[in-house]
Amino acid sequence: MPRFVSHKCYSAAKLMGLPKYIFVTGGVTSSLGKGIISASLAKLLQARGFRVTIQKFDPYLNIDPGTLNPYEHGECYVTDDGAETDLDLGHYERFLNVPTSQANNVTTGRIYYNVITKERQGDYLGKTVQVVPHITDEIKKNFFALGASGSYDIIITEIGGCVGDIESLPFIEALRQARWDVGPNNLLVIHLTLVPYLQAAGELKTKPTQHSVKQLLEAGVQPDILVCRSEKPLPADIRKKIALFCNVNVNSVIEAQDAETIYDVPIMMRKEKLDERFLTKLKLSTKSEVKIDQWKEFLGRHKNPTEEVKIALVGKYVELPDAYKSIVESFVHAGAENECKVHLNYISSDSITTKNITELLGDQDGILVAPGFGERGMQGKIQACKYARVNKIPFFGICLGMQCAVIEFARNVLKLKNAASKEMDTKSSHWVIDLMENQKKITVKGGTMRLGAYDCVLKKGTKIYQAYGKSKISERHRHRYEFNNKYIAKFESAGMIMSGTNPETGLVETIELKDHPWFVGTQYHPELKSTVLNPHKLFVKFVQAALAKKAEKI
Repeated sequence: MPRFVSHKCYSAAKLMGLPKYIFVTGGVTSSLGKGIISASLAKLLQARGFRVTIQKFDPYLNIDPGTLNPYEHGECYVTDDGAETDLDLGHYERFLNVPTSQANNVTTGRIYYNVITKERQGDYLGKTVQVVPHITDEIKKNFFALGASGSYDIIITEIGGCVGDIESLPFIEALRQARWDVGPNNLLVIHLTLVPYLQAAGELKTKPTQHSVKQLLEAGVQPDILVCRSEKPLPADIRKKIALFCNVNVNSVIEAQDAETIYDVPIMMRKEKLDERFLTKLKLSTKSEVKIDQWKEFLGRHKNPTEEVKIALVGKYVELPDAYKSIVESFVHAGAENECKVHLNYISSDSITTKNITELLGDQDGILVAPGFGERGMQGKIQACKYARVNKIPFFGICLGMQCAVIEFARNVLKLKNAASKEMDTKSSHWVIDLMENQKKITVKGGTMRLGAYDCVLKKGTKIYQAYGKSKISERHRHRYEFNNKYIAKFESAGMIMSGTNPETGLVETIELKDHPWFVGTQYHPELKSTVLNPHKLFVKFVQAALAKKAEKI
């Protein structure tokens, strides 16, 4: 249970060694980058030697994003403990190189579910259950849950949505109360807002920021630091005006100009001294100077590539690249590791036909078939797998991408003409991809897939073993269907290697082809473990294979 502290007991809080809390709110518009600002500040504080974690509170009523369409919410990120979470947790892990968990992502739906469950169990002893105090108490309990573990010095909490949204009101009220719970020297509020540049007028406008802060003040929360997104630099007079009207110090008005990449933001926030403002305001002694040499080395390789490759990302949600956010960022990490610029070409699997496939994929140095659910776009993915196999183009299939490679191989090499996945075709006589045994009686959709980290044992001598350099690995999963082990002998006799299996269930986790430069499929999601400082080895090897293919063509 979290350690709540009365607002009358600041000295007691100090003696208890409570962590410091940073809350990041947003105003004016969504998609300003609260997650990146949170991750960047966390990176700077981590680089000073502090133990930091970040949590995201989302105001929607879904229990988690697991049942949301990627067009609605972007990628669903999965943690080691099997939580389906917001994609911002991916940013947190990629920046901090530290795993997150279910506790790092809480939604309004989960808050209300917990409170209603308690009410049904009689926990409130007949009291009328209300937003204040019952919902706000549950929110605060989750605010402080990570701090109660004693594992962190600083906890950053990002509150989703915009100040003024109806959905966000209980979170803002809980934040107001939280400042009194832990004391003024233990909690700080950063408000991210927008300072637009009007081209016609030729000037920056501060009014949206003023109104955003006004709304926050009306809810009883005074921001300590303002981070102002803008296309242009903020001159001194604009900073003074914002400080005057928003009740903050001038040096607490932080400029967040549009960046070339998200990985530039920690460096930009360092120049703006965002981390120093936090340390000063909460009277926290600096443990050390910021040590981000490795981060700068990564940026140097990323921005100064010596090579470049073209890789096709074949998927059904390519109109919204955020649906494949972790894959995209994994290519950034792997590209930098190889001092190579990876040009991703987003190709809708719906658009692929036998007539245009050469036009779409013929000049690519590599082909990745992305994860997904449902029948739409399936045939295009299968054709992409065949094109990569036949033309010896480096191939990487993830989750459904691996399953498509299996189906294609069964149809065209094993000559099982109606080979299919049971997810897409319930009448096939050859389900080479079948529903997992423990999924057959499940009817509830939310949170019931095979989720989280599972072990996998790799066969020595295979490409995937060479990539990892060890025989036992652990990777994250999100699926209901699996390779049908009844067909293993047929596949292996025809040249497909089952190169990785789960040691407990025998589930086929990875496949590859013998007579191919680099043809690998994984049932798991390697993209969920790639970070700036630890690029995933499979993506690194895939990019290397694409470079080799390009050299071969030249």
